[in-house]
Amino acid sequence: MSTDVSGMIECRPLARIWGEDDEDAVWHAAIDLFLLNTGNSYDALACLFGVRNSFGFRPLTEDRGLPEDASHGLQGTFNAWGGPRDAHGTTWISWAELAAADWDETDRSGTLNRRAVAGDETHWAPVWDVMRTLGELHGPEHVRLVVWFD
Repeated sequence: MSTDVSGMIECRPLARIWGEDDEDAVWHAAIDLFLLNTGNSYDALACLFGVRNSFGFRPLTEDRGLPEDASHGLQGTFNAWGGPRDAHGTTWISWAELAAADWDETDRSGTLNRRAVAGDETHWAPVWDVMRTLGELHGPEHVRLVVWFD
């Protein structure tokens, strides 16, 4: 049975201007992953999120759950998709964390690295482009990718 990734990029544009504690510094849904055509390459899902990780990658993020401060748009999409009863592996990662990741780290066998399976030259490039652009505008800590799997 196939495992598919769903999710959304969010940003918090006013946090950089007014500070994270300001009442207007809330998260906003930016773009659904569906529109960026990430596919479901299992080696990428393993190294990024620990899902279907028979490769032995140390995932960048795993099972953090849905952020407590998730945007209304993200919550609506997640709940319409089936919410926690139908999703597994729900997690999130900020652009700051992704930018700081060791993209040359390999899987258990030493033959695959993050860059080769999920880097800028893979089907994940559109996701990284959107997150990079939003990070430049609003700050890397104010941009995150939230995902879940079926």
